[in-house]
Amino acid sequence: MNKLTDQIQAEVNKVVLGKEDIVRKVLLAILAQGHVLLEDVPGVGKTTMALAFSKALGLETKRVQFTPDTMPSDIIGFSLPEQGRMVYQPGAVMTNLLLADEINRTSSKTQSALLEAMEELQVTVDGVTRPLPKPFIVLAT
Repeated sequence: MNKLTDQIQAEVNKVVLGKEDIVRKVLLAILAQGHVLLEDVPGVGKTTMALAFSKALGLETKRVQFTPDTMPSDIIGFSLPEQGRMVYQPGAVMTNLLLADEINRTSSKTQSALLEAMEELQVTVDGVTRPLPKPFIVLAT
């Protein structure tokens, strides 16, 4: 790898100890404009790793703690009436790096909304399509 990627890995490895191989693989996925699902036991630094990547790469980050009551509108956004017109309220996907914590705990409709945004790199709310920021990366746990 080149000097820049080595520096990024070194920064992340300062806070995520003993997972150099995983850090390298996550960085490769990010460089390939992919998304990552991190599976491991609780308390081993998955969230810390995601936040370290966002800081090392200078990306705007949002975090969603998925629960059974998380709604698709929490992810993609929604519109509210304001002075006779509908105004879009951005959802969590309107960021560069979305940390999707415990994605398995939410409903299939909410997972589907996130998967659609990941695949299409856009969201449609009330018939209006909005592109997601570039880059758009999901690190899910």
